[in-house]
Amino acid sequence: MVDLTLIHTAEVHVASFDALAGAAKLHHIVRPDWLEQAQDGIDDALRQEITAEIQRLTGPVLCTCTTLGELAESAGATRLDWPMMQAAAQIGGPVLIAYCLESTRAPSTALLERAFSDLGKSAEIRTLPLTGLWSHFTAGETDLFHKQIATWVSTSLALVADTSCVVLAQASMAGAAALIETEIPVLTSPAIAMQNLTGAD
Repeated sequence: MVDLTLIHTAEVHVASFDALAGAAKLHHIVRPDWLEQAQDGIDDALRQEITAEIQRLTGPVLCTCTTLGELAESAGATRLDWPMMQAAAQIGGPVLIAYCLESTRAPSTALLERAFSDLGKSAEIRTLPLTGLWSHFTAGETDLFHKQIATWVSTSLALVADTSCVVLAQASMAGAAALIETEIPVLTSPAIAMQNLTGAD
């Protein structure tokens, strides 16, 4: 049995990942304060705190926060969105990345560029900022959050016909995938990562 520790920055992710766990045993650490602090940049104190937390853990560690992903990876954790970015690069560009936090844009784009580079491909990336929707998530309005994401992504795809796939950059956005009106793949990080790490369907 896979024994996996997950680091989240929102309590809502606990139930979502438990539902994807299959036979894996999950341990959850929830630290919304880390994301709050990281919004204005990750300083040395936060870097040291997160690094120490990850390095004290035994067994595999998965960071589900996109903003903290690069730091978590440097401390030895797996980034939730890496398998998704690898899948997007396999499909090829142009890839549309939708995100709801500005602090997600740079790490997500860089990670997708890395996935393309690993395959020897040129990265074709378009970004769709949906930062005005984040307040719905923080207010607990999850259904509205997902519906609004789906509306914006569907509209964007209708305007730009040659997109190969969509990447929903943050784990919190995953529920929007089924609502997006498109025939192209819409990739979400939780399901792909958990399949890779645990073999769960």
